[in-house]
Amino acid sequence: MSALLEVERLRAGYGRIEVLHEISLRLEAHTLCAIVGANGAGKTTLLMALSRLVARRAGRIVFDGRDLSRAASHQVVRAGMIHVPEGRRVLAAMSVQENLLVAGQARPRRELHRDLDEMYERFPILGARRALAAGSLSGGEQQLLAIARGLIAKPKALLLDEPSMGLAPQVVEEIFEIVRSLNEREGVSFLLAEQNANIALNYARFGYILETGRVVLDGAAEALRDNEDVREFYLGVSGAGRRSFKHGKTYKRRKRWLA
Repeated sequence: MSALLEVERLRAGYGRIEVLHEISLRLEAHTLCAIVGANGAGKTTLLMALSRLVARRAGRIVFDGRDLSRAASHQVVRAGMIHVPEGRRVLAAMSVQENLLVAGQARPRRELHRDLDEMYERFPILGARRALAAGSLSGGEQQLLAIARGLIAKPKALLLDEPSMGLAPQVVEEIFEIVRSLNEREGVSFLLAEQNANIALNYARFGYILETGRVVLDGAAEALRDNEDVREFYLGVSGAGRRSFKHGKTYKRRKRWLA
């Protein structure tokens, strides 16, 4: 299977602080890949660096055969890599339809109206609420709107940041079922950053474990779910005296609930 996105030894950060330390990863075409880590591990910074919203210090970003390492953020969007940010960030005072129109403004007008109809077919709740202010929607509806805004740009890959944030477990499952359907039925590729390791690794095909800005483990999602360290530190299965993935530090017995 061909790699849609290849990242090699990426370093990035803010000011003098380096957050990402030589990150290497691959996103295969038409797959769902999860980036899992605790709060502060660098997941959001990684997606922002790929979107060229955070300055790259070193390394390469190759997307769909094109080197985007020095590209501007709008060039990344035009290449087909769309970022759905943490916290949804809908335009609260604008209507659902206006949010979609803003996201699709680079599309030809005739195609954009057809795309709007497609979005409302795909997400009927958005069609029913198209005239309402986006800020009046529930958290789950806002997350659907955030995904729809990304899709209306006709992406080759969606970078989806913390889609479970602030949502009830049942709503989270519904969102992930929609993501899985988009991936399996329509071939949309996803690079998904999530604290909720349990649900992320249940839906992903491949995963990366991020700790303090470093990839410390990667592999098939099923194998990661069965890994003892992942089970203890990320899936809430307790154990005593496990060692850190990267640094050999011994942790005391504890549970790290990320859901």
